[in-house]
Amino acid sequence: MRVWFITGASRGLGRAFAEAALAAGDRVVAAARNIDPLADLAEEYPGSLVRLPLDVSDRQAVREGVDRAAAAFGRLDIVVNNAGGLLFGMLEEATEEQIRAHFDVNLFGAIWVAQAVVPYLRAQGSGHILQVTSMGSGGGFASVGFYGAGKSALDSASQALAMEVEPFGIKVTIVQMGGYNTGLFTAGTTTTQPHPAYEPLRVKLAEMWGEDAGPDPSTAAPVIMDLVDLPKPPLRLIVGSHSYDLVQQMDQARTEEYRAWEHLSRKAPG
Repeated sequence: MRVWFITGASRGLGRAFAEAALAAGDRVVAAARNIDPLADLAEEYPGSLVRLPLDVSDRQAVREGVDRAAAAFGRLDIVVNNAGGLLFGMLEEATEEQIRAHFDVNLFGAIWVAQAVVPYLRAQGSGHILQVTSMGSGGGFASVGFYGAGKSALDSASQALAMEVEPFGIKVTIVQMGGYNTGLFTAGTTTTQPHPAYEPLRVKLAEMWGEDAGPDPSTAAPVIMDLVDLPKPPLRLIVGSHSYDLVQQMDQARTEEYRAWEHLSRKAPG
Protein backbone atom coordinates (compact mmCIF):
# COMPACT_ATOMS: atom_id res chain seq x y z
CA MET A 1 0.00 0.00 0.00
CA ARG A 2 1.78 3.10 -1.27
CA VAL A 3 1.37 6.66 -0.04
CA TRP A 4 0.94 9.41 -2.63
CA PHE A 5 1.37 13.15 -2.16
CA ILE A 6 -0.30 15.00 -5.04
CA THR A 7 -0.40 18.77 -5.52
CA GLY A 8 -3.11 20.42 -7.58
CA ALA A 9 -5.30 17.44 -6.71
CA SER A 10 -8.71 19.11 -6.74
CA ARG A 11 -9.23 19.00 -10.51
CA GLY A 12 -7.79 17.88 -13.82
CA LEU A 13 -4.83 15.55 -13.89
CA GLY A 14 -4.20 15.75 -10.15
CA ARG A 15 -7.74 14.62 -9.42
CA ALA A 16 -7.49 11.82 -11.99
CA PHE A 17 -4.24 10.55 -10.50
CA ALA A 18 -5.68 10.65 -6.99
CA GLU A 19 -8.75 8.67 -8.09
CA ALA A 20 -6.60 6.04 -9.82
CA ALA A 21 -4.29 5.65 -6.82
CA LEU A 22 -7.21 5.27 -4.40
CA ALA A 23 -8.93 2.77 -6.69
CA ALA A 24 -5.70 0.74 -6.68
CA GLY A 25 -5.82 0.52 -2.89
CA ASP A 26 -3.17 3.14 -2.20
CA ARG A 27 -3.40 6.05 0.20
CA VAL A 28 -3.34 9.66 -0.94
CA VAL A 29 -2.59 13.05 0.56
CA ALA A 30 -4.35 15.40 -1.85
CA ALA A 31 -3.11 18.99 -1.69
CA ALA A 32 -4.85 21.96 -3.30
CA ARG A 33 -5.68 25.57 -2.60
CA ASN A 34 -9.36 24.63 -2.49
CA ILE A 35 -10.01 21.14 -1.14
CA ASP A 36 -13.83 21.36 -1.25
CA PRO A 37 -14.07 19.54 -4.63
CA LEU A 38 -12.40 16.54 -2.97
CA ALA A 39 -15.20 16.02 -0.45
CA ASP A 40 -16.81 13.23 -2.47
CA LEU A 41 -13.53 11.30 -2.67
CA ALA A 42 -13.06 11.65 1.08
CA GLU A 43 -16.49 10.09 1.61
CA GLU A 44 -15.84 7.31 -0.89
CA TYR A 45 -12.42 6.43 0.56
CA PRO A 46 -12.57 7.10 4.31
CA GLY A 47 -9.23 6.51 5.96
CA SER A 48 -7.36 6.45 2.66
CA LEU A 49 -7.56 10.11 1.63
CA VAL A 50 -6.28 13.14 3.50
CA ARG A 51 -7.21 16.53 2.10
CA LEU A 52 -4.55 19.18 2.62
CA PRO A 53 -5.15 22.90 1.96
CA LEU A 54 -1.94 24.19 0.40
CA ASP A 55 -0.65 27.09 -1.67
CA VAL A 56 2.57 25.75 -3.21
CA SER A 57 3.89 29.26 -3.84
CA ASP A 58 4.30 29.66 -0.06
CA ARG A 59 7.59 27.90 0.78
CA GLN A 60 7.00 27.72 4.52
CA ALA A 61 3.47 26.43 3.99
CA VAL A 62 4.85 23.74 1.70
CA ARG A 63 7.35 22.58 4.33
CA GLU A 64 4.64 22.42 6.97
CA GLY A 65 2.27 20.70 4.55
CA VAL A 66 4.81 18.02 3.65
CA ASP A 67 5.43 17.41 7.36
CA ARG A 68 1.70 16.85 7.80
CA ALA A 69 1.55 14.64 4.71
CA ALA A 70 4.40 12.43 5.92
CA ALA A 71 2.82 12.13 9.35
CA ALA A 72 -0.61 11.26 7.97
CA PHE A 73 0.33 7.73 6.89
CA GLY A 74 3.86 7.42 8.22
CA ARG A 75 5.73 7.70 4.93
CA LEU A 76 5.75 9.10 1.38
CA ASP A 77 6.26 6.89 -1.65
CA ILE A 78 5.09 8.80 -4.71
CA VAL A 79 5.19 12.59 -4.96
CA VAL A 80 3.34 14.19 -7.88
CA ASN A 81 4.24 17.83 -8.50
CA ASN A 82 1.16 18.71 -10.53
CA ALA A 83 -0.03 22.13 -9.29
CA GLY A 84 0.11 24.81 -11.95
CA GLY A 85 -1.68 27.45 -13.94
CA LEU A 86 -1.52 29.19 -17.30
CA LEU A 87 -0.49 32.76 -18.08
CA PHE A 88 -2.08 33.31 -21.47
CA GLY A 89 -0.86 36.20 -23.60
CA MET A 90 2.03 37.63 -25.55
CA LEU A 91 5.32 38.33 -23.82
CA GLU A 92 5.00 42.11 -24.30
CA GLU A 93 1.55 42.14 -22.70
CA ALA A 94 2.30 40.42 -19.41
CA THR A 95 2.78 42.51 -16.27
CA GLU A 96 5.59 41.91 -13.81
CA GLU A 97 3.06 40.83 -11.21
CA GLN A 98 1.52 38.27 -13.57
CA ILE A 99 4.89 36.85 -14.57
CA ARG A 100 6.19 36.50 -11.03
CA ALA A 101 2.93 34.96 -9.80
CA HIS A 102 3.04 32.45 -12.64
CA PHE A 103 6.57 31.29 -11.90
CA ASP A 104 5.86 31.25 -8.16
CA VAL A 105 3.40 28.41 -8.76
CA ASN A 106 4.61 26.61 -11.88
CA LEU A 107 8.33 26.62 -11.13
CA PHE A 108 9.10 27.62 -7.56
CA GLY A 109 6.12 25.74 -6.13
CA ALA A 110 7.43 22.49 -7.58
CA ILE A 111 10.93 23.26 -6.31
CA TRP A 112 9.64 23.99 -2.79
CA VAL A 113 7.83 20.64 -2.77
CA ALA A 114 10.91 18.78 -4.01
CA GLN A 115 13.10 20.42 -1.37
CA ALA A 116 10.61 19.48 1.35
CA VAL A 117 10.07 15.83 0.37
CA VAL A 118 13.66 14.80 -0.40
CA PRO A 119 14.74 14.57 3.27
CA TYR A 120 11.86 12.15 3.97
CA LEU A 121 12.57 10.04 0.90
CA ARG A 122 16.29 10.01 1.59
CA ALA A 123 15.71 8.85 5.18
CA GLN A 124 13.56 5.93 4.05
CA GLY A 125 15.87 5.13 1.12
CA SER A 126 13.15 5.14 -1.51
CA GLY A 127 10.58 7.24 -3.30
CA HIS A 128 9.50 8.40 -6.73
CA ILE A 129 9.04 12.07 -7.63
CA LEU A 130 6.90 12.80 -10.69
CA GLN A 131 7.50 16.29 -12.05
CA VAL A 132 4.56 17.18 -14.27
CA THR A 133 5.77 19.37 -17.12
CA SER A 134 4.50 19.55 -20.70
CA MET A 135 5.11 18.10 -24.12
CA GLY A 136 5.84 21.72 -25.09
CA SER A 137 8.58 22.17 -22.51
CA GLY A 138 11.23 21.75 -25.18
CA GLY A 139 10.45 25.11 -26.77
CA GLY A 140 8.36 28.26 -26.65
CA PHE A 141 5.13 28.99 -28.48
CA ALA A 142 3.32 32.26 -29.05
CA SER A 143 0.83 33.31 -26.33
CA VAL A 144 1.84 30.48 -23.96
CA GLY A 145 5.51 31.34 -23.76
CA PHE A 146 5.58 31.82 -19.99
CA TYR A 147 3.90 28.46 -19.43
CA GLY A 148 6.48 26.77 -21.63
CA ALA A 149 9.31 28.68 -19.96
CA GLY A 150 8.26 27.55 -16.50
CA LYS A 151 7.92 23.94 -17.61
CA SER A 152 11.27 24.08 -19.42
CA ALA A 153 12.99 25.39 -16.31
CA LEU A 154 11.34 22.69 -14.19
CA ASP A 155 12.41 20.08 -16.74
CA SER A 156 16.04 21.17 -16.46
CA ALA A 157 16.00 21.45 -12.66
CA SER A 158 14.37 18.04 -12.40
CA GLN A 159 17.06 16.43 -14.52
CA ALA A 160 19.63 17.82 -12.10
CA LEU A 161 17.53 16.62 -9.16
CA ALA A 162 17.44 13.10 -10.59
CA MET A 163 21.25 12.96 -10.64
CA GLU A 164 21.50 14.35 -7.12
CA VAL A 165 19.07 11.97 -5.41
CA GLU A 166 19.75 8.75 -7.32
CA PRO A 167 22.39 7.59 -4.78
CA PHE A 168 19.69 7.70 -2.08
CA GLY A 169 17.33 5.33 -3.89
CA ILE A 170 15.05 8.15 -5.03
CA LYS A 171 13.68 8.10 -8.58
CA VAL A 172 12.63 11.15 -10.59
CA THR A 173 10.51 11.12 -13.74
CA ILE A 174 9.72 14.22 -15.78
CA VAL A 175 6.17 13.58 -16.96
CA GLN A 176 5.64 15.57 -20.15
CA MET A 177 1.87 15.75 -20.46
CA GLY A 178 0.00 16.22 -23.69
CA GLY A 179 -3.17 18.24 -24.07
CA TYR A 180 -5.95 17.07 -21.76
CA ASN A 181 -9.25 18.64 -20.76
CA THR A 182 -8.01 19.78 -17.35
CA GLY A 183 -9.65 23.19 -17.15
CA LEU A 184 -6.24 24.83 -17.53
CA PHE A 185 -7.56 27.20 -20.21
CA THR A 186 -10.54 28.19 -18.07
CA ALA A 187 -10.31 27.97 -14.29
CA GLY A 188 -6.51 27.81 -14.31
CA THR A 189 -5.85 30.72 -16.63
CA THR A 190 -4.65 34.27 -16.07
CA THR A 191 -5.07 36.38 -19.20
CA THR A 192 -3.04 39.41 -20.21
CA GLN A 193 -4.56 42.65 -21.49
CA PRO A 194 -4.61 42.09 -25.27
CA HIS A 195 -2.59 44.48 -27.42
CA PRO A 196 -4.32 45.18 -30.77
CA ALA A 197 -1.05 44.67 -32.65
CA TYR A 198 -1.26 40.93 -31.93
CA GLU A 199 -4.87 40.43 -33.01
CA PRO A 200 -3.99 38.82 -36.37
CA LEU A 201 -1.75 36.34 -34.57
CA ARG A 202 -4.46 35.58 -32.01
CA VAL A 203 -6.90 34.78 -34.82
CA LYS A 204 -4.35 32.51 -36.47
CA LEU A 205 -3.65 30.68 -33.22
CA ALA A 206 -7.37 30.22 -32.49
CA GLU A 207 -7.85 28.67 -35.93
CA MET A 208 -4.83 26.44 -35.41
CA TRP A 209 -5.98 25.12 -32.02
CA GLY A 210 -9.69 24.78 -32.77
CA GLU A 211 -12.23 24.04 -30.05
CA ASP A 212 -11.20 20.52 -29.07
CA ALA A 213 -10.35 20.59 -25.35
CA GLY A 214 -8.60 17.24 -25.55
CA PRO A 215 -9.33 13.89 -23.90
CA ASP A 216 -10.45 13.47 -20.32
CA PRO A 217 -7.62 13.47 -17.75
CA SER A 218 -8.72 10.04 -16.57
CA THR A 219 -7.37 8.58 -19.81
CA ALA A 220 -3.84 9.56 -18.73
CA ALA A 221 -4.08 7.94 -15.30
CA PRO A 222 -3.37 4.35 -16.45
CA VAL A 223 -0.04 5.51 -17.88
CA ILE A 224 0.93 7.01 -14.53
CA MET A 225 -0.10 3.84 -12.69
CA ASP A 226 2.07 1.76 -15.03
CA LEU A 227 4.92 4.24 -14.63
CA VAL A 228 5.05 4.03 -10.83
CA ASP A 229 5.07 0.23 -11.02
CA LEU A 230 8.31 0.19 -13.03
CA PRO A 231 11.40 -0.86 -11.04
CA LYS A 232 13.56 1.38 -13.26
CA PRO A 233 11.34 4.21 -14.53
CA PRO A 234 12.51 6.58 -17.29
CA LEU A 235 13.82 10.06 -16.60
CA ARG A 236 11.34 11.48 -19.11
CA LEU A 237 8.01 10.20 -20.36
CA ILE A 238 5.66 11.80 -22.89
CA VAL A 239 2.04 11.05 -21.96
CA GLY A 240 -0.20 11.02 -25.01
CA SER A 241 0.05 9.29 -28.38
CA HIS A 242 -0.64 12.44 -30.42
CA SER A 243 1.72 14.46 -28.24
CA TYR A 244 4.46 11.86 -28.72
CA ASP A 245 4.23 12.36 -32.48
CA LEU A 246 4.29 16.16 -32.13
CA VAL A 247 7.39 16.06 -29.92
CA GLN A 248 9.17 13.86 -32.43
CA GLN A 249 8.33 16.36 -35.18
CA MET A 250 9.61 19.28 -33.10
CA ASP A 251 12.82 17.44 -32.30
CA GLN A 252 13.36 16.66 -35.97
CA ALA A 253 12.76 20.28 -36.98
CA ARG A 254 15.24 21.47 -34.33
CA THR A 255 17.88 19.00 -35.52
CA GLU A 256 17.42 20.09 -39.12
CA GLU A 257 17.84 23.74 -38.12
CA TYR A 258 21.08 22.96 -36.26
CA ARG A 259 22.42 21.12 -39.29
CA ALA A 260 21.46 23.92 -41.64
CA TRP A 261 23.65 26.32 -39.66
CA GLU A 262 26.41 23.91 -38.69
CA HIS A 263 28.91 25.79 -40.86
CA LEU A 264 28.36 28.93 -38.80
CA SER A 265 28.48 27.10 -35.47
CA ARG A 266 31.83 25.54 -36.32
CA LYS A 267 33.52 28.89 -36.96
CA ALA A 268 34.01 29.19 -33.19
CA PRO A 269 36.38 26.82 -31.36
CA GLY A 270 34.37 26.46 -28.12
